Amino acid sequence: MRKAMTIAGSDSGGGAGIQADLKTFAALGVYGTSAITALTAQNTLGVQGVFPVEPEFVGQQIDSIMTDIGTHAAKTGMLFSEAIIRVVAERVRRWNIRNLVVDPVMVAKSGDRLLREDAIDALRHELLPLTLIVTPNLGEASVLAGFPVQEKAAMEKAARAIHALGARWVVVKGGHLPDCADDLLYDGEQLLWLPSERIPTPHTHGTGCAFSAAITAYLAKGSEVPEAVHQAKAYLTAALRAAVPIGAGHSPPHYFHRFYPAEA
Repeated sequence: MRKAMTIAGSDSGGGAGIQADLKTFAALGVYGTSAITALTAQNTLGVQGVFPVEPEFVGQQIDSIMTDIGTHAAKTGMLFSEAIIRVVAERVRRWNIRNLVVDPVMVAKSGDRLLREDAIDALRHELLPLTLIVTPNLGEASVLAGFPVQEKAAMEKAARAIHALGARWVVVKGGHLPDCADDLLYDGEQLLWLPSERIPTPHTHGTGCAFSAAITAYLAKGSEVPEAVHQAKAYLTAALRAAVPIGAGHSPPHYFHRFYPAEA
């Protein structure tokens, strides 16, 4: 069976983080494993608390997975601190994880910060050089590239700047563009625009997690990068279309839309 690993934080509300990743892996027919970087007290309204895991224990979780189960692809989500990023990067090198997807999670949908300011340089210089695909939204692309990214021309400039940090492929997500939701895929040579339908829904909690997890799942199943990204976008679009309210705030997409309709 194909396997995928998520290295990310836990969302007690079940909509994002490792919960979203494992649901997505399962929905796409991949066996999922997890190394938890932080516990969050979280629901659809926001993040009420964060309890980071000791960095060496994050590494121990990865070691436990890799010495027994192994993985065909891995992704990172909320990494929280410089120390955790350095441990994750060391384990990626130690276990020679080639199919690494980095979702550079910095801020929750509610606006709560999930990556410490002093960890950004470690993300840039320790983890991105080991990355197959990095999937920043416009805000994250702005931080990584070092300038505002609010329109398509800036997305192209940011993709080049982030690629120069070492990631082999960059997906700049355009979900926060004012007039469309097009994404941009860049491999260091070709800029490929991916037209996206904007789904009119407030149920977007965990969409970045689900998108990067779906890419990871398709990589684990043997897809090449452009195909994996296209397949992941199709999966997420359908999940957003099928979403229903859960809680009083930003609900998640319906991760298992392929198997049963959701009931509000």
